Amino acid sequence: PKMVAPGVALLGCTAGLVNVPRIKGNHNAMLSGKAAATGLAAKFAPIDYPKPDGVLSFDRLTNISYSATNHDPDQPAHLRLTDPTIPISVNLPQYAEPAQRYCPAGVYEVIAEPGKDPRFQINFQNCVHCKTCDIKDPSQNITWTTPQGGGGPNYPNM
Repeated sequence: PKMVAPGVALLGCTAGLVNVPRIKGNHNAMLSGKAAATGLAAKFAPIDYPKPDGVLSFDRLTNISYSATNHDPDQPAHLRLTDPTIPISVNLPQYAEPAQRYCPAGVYEVIAEPGKDPRFQINFQNCVHCKTCDIKDPSQNITWTTPQGGGGPNYPNM
């Protein structure tokens, strides 16, 4: 059978890309899903999320304050880039630099100033140690390490 039809795409196990008894071909199944998502994402406009209202929804920095995150400002950054050029040269044009959206603490920013090239900024002091960046970065360029002194979120009301 064909794996595509108008409005339908069979992916992963459904398309027979995995030999379930032998657990072989998982990588093919996952890559088929990634390829389908890249193809679909190219056809849609970015989502314009509503701004936080300060009553029922709050901005990221307000939410971070509830975690009582504390990092020594003089400690070295515990979030490291394998190649510092990748966020702007690869992730920004191909994926609109997703780190600035998937990070729940707003650690990653693309700073765009008039008349200047965009730059990637890491605000490691906001990190709540969820390790999302270590897992979700499309270029696998971000490495999370244990912070010096064990700083991070405290969650005093938990």
